[in-house]
Amino acid sequence: FLMVPVENWLIGGFGWQSALFVLGCLALAIVPLAFGLKDPPRTAMTPPHGLGAALREAFGYPSFRWLMAGYFVCGFQVVFIGVHMPSYPKDHGLTPNVATTALALIGLFNVFGTYGAGVLGQRLPKRYILSTIYLLRSLAIVVFLAVPLTPASVYVFSAVMGLLWLSTVPPTNAVIAQIFGVQYLSMLGGFVFLSHQVGSFLGVWLGGKLYDATGNYDIVWWIAVALGIFAAIANLPVKERAIQRAPLPAGAAA
Repeated sequence: FLMVPVENWLIGGFGWQSALFVLGCLALAIVPLAFGLKDPPRTAMTPPHGLGAALREAFGYPSFRWLMAGYFVCGFQVVFIGVHMPSYPKDHGLTPNVATTALALIGLFNVFGTYGAGVLGQRLPKRYILSTIYLLRSLAIVVFLAVPLTPASVYVFSAVMGLLWLSTVPPTNAVIAQIFGVQYLSMLGGFVFLSHQVGSFLGVWLGGKLYDATGNYDIVWWIAVALGIFAAIANLPVKERAIQRAPLPAGAAA
């Protein structure tokens, strides 16, 4: 939220090269901050199964594959909008400041949406939360395309999409932990996020490819709508309970 207007100011005042250099220097601050992170104390317990077994178990479990499919759609939608949204209002005669404000609103409302999804995940089935998020994204896009494009409609759409932006993250990670436990949560969450990044690539690439071919983003918007409906359906059969594993042989944990 804060960085979008700062980046816009840097680009306008110093050029994109200098702005990129400043952002790179800010990113380097992550390195010393990382040394303040501490791992939890290790226990002497033997893990219930190894890394390879954990991967085979996850990819062989339908709910994990459905979560990956949903996250693919998440990446497609949010990164397509994040990258191509600045051009969309401009193509319809709106000023660049409208696009900048839109991205800032997405970042601002994302804070509330992500927190709210985490709170709701403590009270409601997470698969229903995920399905609702994806369905609402599709509905928001349909309404956005149906109404006249004005600064107000762009801002309202951005606020709504911000609420739905990364609100998929808390329920998705929580379901993975519920099913498989926390031992390999980072790795399994990483594979789900890899699916997100594949969708992100396709959203950005297809948006540009079809824009070059047709002169507009109409087809990609409707692909995003269809994918959102698919993701809403795909998350419904996800099982939110611990996977049943065969007991360890006697003495295996010794």
